[in-house]
Amino acid sequence: MTIKIGDTLPEGQLAEFIETETEGCSLGPNTFNVSDLMKGKKIALFAVPGAFTPTCSAKHLPGYVQHAAEFKAKGVDEIWAISVNDAFVMGAWGRDQKATGSVRLLADGNASFVKALGLDADFSKNGMGIRSQRFSAFIDDGVVKQLNIEEPRTFEVSTAEVLLSQI
Repeated sequence: MTIKIGDTLPEGQLAEFIETETEGCSLGPNTFNVSDLMKGKKIALFAVPGAFTPTCSAKHLPGYVQHAAEFKAKGVDEIWAISVNDAFVMGAWGRDQKATGSVRLLADGNASFVKALGLDADFSKNGMGIRSQRFSAFIDDGVVKQLNIEEPRTFEVSTAEVLLSQI
């Protein structure tokens, strides 16, 4: 069943490549519970089929990086990009796209979180296996307030501009 507006996000874990060691976060991949990361926060979340893929790299992530200050001005605490890749790939994609510091690049390596959301997609015919559908959401303290799911092979409703207009 696909998550919908008004639902609380399911339990899950995501991994992030940490560039700078801090208290509680070591260098390299760190795994976090989604419910802990979202507690008391407003999150602009978007998911892509794959890091370094054409639309994701040319349009989707750059839009959120470009509009990061506008999200903050609307009270958004963090912007998350989720993809079914490992934390090393997501960290490299963030560095490549100059997203570090404005967008958190979170890995769902086994697609377990997007499956729990009901937003997984089978890209096996393209040699990519199970991935995430392209979508965006506005989450407030773990509750879905907005949800924009793209039709296959489209990039219209999950853009940064659309999500910004909904907050």
